[in-house]
Amino acid sequence: MIQTCVKIDQGTPAKLSVIIPCYNEEATLRRCIKRVLEIQDALLSLEIIIVDDASRDNSLSIARDLAEPHKEIVVERHRVNRGKGAALRTGFKKATGDFVAVQDADLEYDPMELKTLLTPLLDNRADVVIGSRFLASGAHRVLYFWHSVGNRFLTLMSNMFTDLNLTDMESCYKVFRREIIQSIDLKENRFGFEPEVVAKVAQMRFRIYEIGISYSGRTYEEGKKIGARDGFRALYCILKYNAHKAPLPMQFLIYLFIGGVAAISNLFLFLSLYKTGIQASISAPIAFMVAAVVNYALCVLILFKHQVRWKAPLEMLAYTGVVGAVACVDLMVVKYLLHIGSPPVIAKLAATGMALILNFLGRRFIVFPEKPSGPWQPQNR
Repeated sequence: MIQTCVKIDQGTPAKLSVIIPCYNEEATLRRCIKRVLEIQDALLSLEIIIVDDASRDNSLSIARDLAEPHKEIVVERHRVNRGKGAALRTGFKKATGDFVAVQDADLEYDPMELKTLLTPLLDNRADVVIGSRFLASGAHRVLYFWHSVGNRFLTLMSNMFTDLNLTDMESCYKVFRREIIQSIDLKENRFGFEPEVVAKVAQMRFRIYEIGISYSGRTYEEGKKIGARDGFRALYCILKYNAHKAPLPMQFLIYLFIGGVAAISNLFLFLSLYKTGIQASISAPIAFMVAAVVNYALCVLILFKHQVRWKAPLEMLAYTGVVGAVACVDLMVVKYLLHIGSPPVIAKLAATGMALILNFLGRRFIVFPEKPSGPWQPQNR
């Protein structure tokens, strides 16, 4: 069970830090801040951190005007546009509240619902709460069909890699315990923040809750910024931040692709050498070793890159041992099948299929053993 550092005393209002990334939002920023301020009451105090991401309109001056009469508003500025994820990182570092929430400046989400999202956190039942646009039964603006399909598809892919059962991974509304979000090393500068943070909170085995929220989406004419390239980036982020911690079946599917590329290299090189008259006892090991190099490179780039330790001799020794052992199996299978009259293609394909499974198991459990994640424990009790 995860223990929490946050203890709200009886009669002491909880403090919520609301991070508002802002880029060219002069049309909605004032109304957004007004609506956020309205959620403050005797039981909830606010810290509103507006991070202007080098807006080209009057967003920065509006933010500064809003901050003058409201001591709870803090304004940060990026001199160069860096993206939503970068703006959120800046805000997270500055947050001092018990809890931290993300709020876009575009009025697509209702700030009053942040109180609902806070409930599992205040009750110490959750560490992260995500608002779902697909769970709510309230009013939703009807907009882009393919956007909703894309969101559901990305959520499905994310769930397959994280082993969560979220309904809306891409939702803006995410509320965290402050010490949790500040402990996560975030990298993504744009909208890849969503799949990245979901991947990392899943790996740390935080207690995650999901609550239905309303949604009033806007059109591109009204200033919507997310596009198709962000969808492809989200897919990349799901693979990048989850592959090394994904459930074993998902890792094996990835390895099938890696192994398939290596197997094709193995097969074509073996056939090329064998047809030139080079004996199987020579051509098979050569083809196998070349394929092993291809396999290792792709494993490093795609599947186990977070575990690479280039200067660790034991890793290279373990890899060499696995490759050597599987190479012996590969050679024995090829020679046996050729001896009983099997065509070279069939012999090599059979040996390659067996080597594929042995290679994956060897890499996953011997060369790149993955330490189990979580549960996260706070440093300060």
